[in-house]
Amino acid sequence: MQVVGTQVIPEMGGKRGFTIEFVGDGGEVVSVLLRNDETQSVNPRNAVERAKAVMLEIAAATDEATSDPVTARPSARASGDQSTMEEQLDEGLEGTFPASDPVSATGSTVPRGPAKH
Repeated sequence: MQVVGTQVIPEMGGKRGFTIEFVGDGGEVVSVLLRNDETQSVNPRNAVERAKAVMLEIAAATDEATSDPVTARPSARASGDQSTMEEQLDEGLEGTFPASDPVSATGSTVPRGPAKH
């Protein structure tokens, strides 16, 4: 896979961490979620390098009991896990506040013609 793009997506404005998406030339997307700790050590400047390090660790990992490669579990969307998808939606909406608030509409009146005395 040739990486053609990288996106850093803050979780709750970066307070909970960041999701880093690596986009491949064939349309594949690999996501790494880095949770922040109490020291807030993950930030937009170091998130991509940390995600690369996590992927290297995963690639090198094997199941010690069988020496088989680690198997991936399906995403919440692929497995149909509604509660996890709802939780992720809520986190996304909180991360976009106040942009997710409805637009307030106000009306005004304009007089039509000369005032009558």
